[in-house]
Amino acid sequence: MPVVPEAWSQRKPAALVKLLALAPGHRLRREQIMEALWPELDQRAAGANLRKALHSARRSLGTDDGNELIVSVGDLLCLPDGTSVDVADYWSLVAVARRSREPDAYQVPIEVYRDGLLPEDLYEDWAAAPREELRLDWLGVVEEFAALLEARGELNRAARAVQQLVAADPLREDAHAWLMRLYALAGRRDEARRQYARLRELLDVELGVEPRPETQRQFEEINSGQTSDPKLTTDLWERVGDLRVQSGDPAGAVKAFGQALADSADPAEAGRIHRKCASAWLMQHLPDEAEPHLAAADGLAPDQAEHGRLVCLRANLAWERGDFATARRLAERAHAIARADGDSADVAAALEALAFIAHVQGDWRPGLQAQIEGLAGVALGVRVARFCDFNHCLSQYQLYGDGLAGDVEEYARETLAIAERADAIPAQAFAWCLLGESLLLRAQWDEAEACLERSCELYAPLGSRSVALPWLRRAELATCGGAHDDAAIYLKRAAAIATVTPMARHAWARLHATAAFAALERDRPEEVLRAVRATQSAAARYGDCPTCSALLHPVGAQACALVGDREGAHAHAAAAAQFAGSFASSAWSAMAESAAASAAVADGDPYAARERFQSAAALYAEVGHSFWADRATAQANSVRDGLQRRNVQGTRPS
Repeated sequence: MPVVPEAWSQRKPAALVKLLALAPGHRLRREQIMEALWPELDQRAAGANLRKALHSARRSLGTDDGNELIVSVGDLLCLPDGTSVDVADYWSLVAVARRSREPDAYQVPIEVYRDGLLPEDLYEDWAAAPREELRLDWLGVVEEFAALLEARGELNRAARAVQQLVAADPLREDAHAWLMRLYALAGRRDEARRQYARLRELLDVELGVEPRPETQRQFEEINSGQTSDPKLTTDLWERVGDLRVQSGDPAGAVKAFGQALADSADPAEAGRIHRKCASAWLMQHLPDEAEPHLAAADGLAPDQAEHGRLVCLRANLAWERGDFATARRLAERAHAIARADGDSADVAAALEALAFIAHVQGDWRPGLQAQIEGLAGVALGVRVARFCDFNHCLSQYQLYGDGLAGDVEEYARETLAIAERADAIPAQAFAWCLLGESLLLRAQWDEAEACLERSCELYAPLGSRSVALPWLRRAELATCGGAHDDAAIYLKRAAAIATVTPMARHAWARLHATAAFAALERDRPEEVLRAVRATQSAAARYGDCPTCSALLHPVGAQACALVGDREGAHAHAAAAAQFAGSFASSAWSAMAESAAASAAVADGDPYAARERFQSAAALYAEVGHSFWADRATAQANSVRDGLQRRNVQGTRPS
């Protein structure tokens, strides 16, 4: 039922309704409402004000049938189930868009946002946090929308979207540079020049600075010559393709690289773009589409380093076709070429290929140990972060896999001994982390903390582009022990690494999953839902890693159930089940059972919920994950206690 603005004679009753509309599950404790609306008053005075505001709000929201639209449930004030709120609609539409990756799906939530959240309450403290969260997400949605349009060659639509970013934040230099690129690609060079002039003036007047060097270089590229320059458009389209690869959108990258090839005249340049296009096809597990681009690139490789990159891609193509013997041989050859003639990224790519081939063939453990001597005594820089992060991701299959988890601790100790004999510091850091993870999962808290702390110390010399995982595991450990302030510190340190790491899709996926778990253990479901949404945004920007975000689904399902979001709980349960079905893992199956149990809670089916929680506990116990087994048992017992209370009251179904 719509309520006209004139119905609200006072601001506080309206604010009460808005607070409930914004709250997870549309419910808040009276104390929370009093603290938000009357923080300066003592509890008695604030309580009197709340009663007056509630009476006024109910009068304004009165219905013809006499039912109240604000109901009391114990200490809670709630809006009825099924209440439609435009902010909730926005989040649902965003989730649909991010799953589909279709530009038209993005337009709907962008339009729903309109002027932002509660513009009439611009100076209310209680509205500040949700308004800023919504604004930042909307900016991210517009970025994703524009990037998808750009990769598909819809340049004018993309430019209109980026204009929204510039209007929202006129001092955001990267948005101006993006708009310049779009204008140039669309043949609108004069507009690109004018955009640069506007940026220079803004930065000078507001901040007293010049544009960044990379923005100045882009302007010089665009400004060189008065006619359309094929070299310019090739470079810009190649840059678009690189950005789409980075954000986990290989289909968009293929289209952008295709545009670059259409204008390319230089053979070496064309060969490089063919190679990137082949890589983008392989990211989509389509070797037949990659093959022609590899063949074209083979005849255009200008030097041995580029030849080695193509050999590495050939290894990837061979494993996609199931020819692992050929894949291993080619990856070893690519590694040798990279060490002789390539750069650190080439070496890391070859090592990743070798690690993945070993993983799918079941000999990852000896394969990793065999590579340790190559990590000894060398200033490897970012290459270490890539190599270690990739292997940390693969090691999760060891920690959670049936037939593997039982002796991970022993393997980590062996690997540590090998790394110490070889004086391979990065491998030591990796082994300490793996050992700490295995101890953490078995609830050996003190030993786990010592190992993870040592891993952090050894990774620290890598600087800002270090490895986030040991910090995230320390946050998980602190959360398990109730040390929530420590967990926040570790999460902040991991976030700093994730911001600059070349393996962002691994780092952000696990970071948000761990943050969600920490919030849930503090009984803050609204923060869990915020972390879930942040995961979706990060996946759209950097790509996703299902392995590293596995924890998110049982935690997210529980939070959704707590706030009455049945649809969200079932979405997490479905995602957890899909992931668990990809690998023989009692632990990941336990996560799927736990998520399904929470979905049953959201459905109001305690019998199914108790059964699924008990199943999760048994599966966790099977692989020795003590903390999680105990947690699932406690959840099953909580549901059982609720059933007993219902039965005592005579509500058991016949």
